[in-house]
Amino acid sequence: MIKHNLYFNEQVQSLGFTLDGDDKTVGVINTGSYHFGTQAAERMSIIAGAAEVQLDEQTEIRTVKAGESFEVPANSGFTISVAAGSAAYLCEFLPE
Repeated sequence: MIKHNLYFNEQVQSLGFTLDGDDKTVGVINTGSYHFGTQAAERMSIIAGAAEVQLDEQTEIRTVKAGESFEVPANSGFTISVAAGSAAYLCEFLPE
C-alpha cells in the first residue's frame, strides 16, 4: 500500500511504501527550511537537486547533492533547507 504524506502546508510531500520488507519514502521538498524528528534511524538520499542539512545536536551544516546521502540516528532529528526550486529524496528506514 502507498501512503501520501503532506508536511509544512504541502511544501514537503512524500509517498510511503514497503519494498522487500523495508519501509521507504520518496518525496519532494520545495524551497524553504523544515525540521523533522525521527523515531527510527534513517538514510536520506538526495536524488535530484541539493539541500543543506543540519543534524540535531550538531553545529555543522552540510550541503547534500544528488547522488549523496546522510544518516540520522533514531529518536533525533534534522533540519533540511532547499535554497531555490526543489529537491527530491529517498528515505530508507534503517534496522535497529
